[in-house]
Amino acid sequence: MKKFWNWVRDTDTQTRTLYLNGAIAEESWFEDDVTPAAFREELMSGEGDIVVWINSPGGDCIAASQIYNMLMDYKGNVTVKIDGIAASAASVIAMAGTEVLMSPTSLMMIHNPFTIAIGDSEEMQKAIQMLDEVKESIINAYELKTGLSRTRLSHLMDAETWLNANKAVELGFADDIMFKPGESSLQDSFVFSRRAVTNSLMNKLQKPVVKQSVEPLYERLNLLKY
Repeated sequence: MKKFWNWVRDTDTQTRTLYLNGAIAEESWFEDDVTPAAFREELMSGEGDIVVWINSPGGDCIAASQIYNMLMDYKGNVTVKIDGIAASAASVIAMAGTEVLMSPTSLMMIHNPFTIAIGDSEEMQKAIQMLDEVKESIINAYELKTGLSRTRLSHLMDAETWLNANKAVELGFADDIMFKPGESSLQDSFVFSRRAVTNSLMNKLQKPVVKQSVEPLYERLNLLKY
């Protein structure tokens, strides 16, 4: 069993801190009874409030779902702190926080789930239906936290949306920003949509005069995908 989590206890305050770094489960938790049980056992080995630090590009949606449910069911307060990135499946886990805090330099990314399927057209259709249901289940977590409409959340996922800390707070994905000296302004917030940028660049690529200068940027943007 390869652990992607680590618990640390502060002996002075007795505060327990969970660190989630890297990919969420290198192997799927589907039909895995051992790894989820080990995570739950460590989570329930103590009591009181906990802090969860997240720096993860995402990973297995089944693992993320189970961790989300365990944290939601935990009796104490769960403070989530995002110090690097909470992308894809990791953003789902972040939604379990009683309070979600983001570093001023951190990012959150939400997008549609994806899978690999092999087979005939019937099997492909089944895969599409499965992905649609997985998306709806993810929207459930986002909706509970943000209060945004399911339609808007669906559009944000379709566009593969990147949020800086200010924008995440503005949209309700986070509650506050860490380390700020006073009240922060949301005027400088931004939302990055991969689809919008790609469409804009593709339109420019149709013009030969700018193709040579824009194409390297387009290629670099593709490297943001994982």
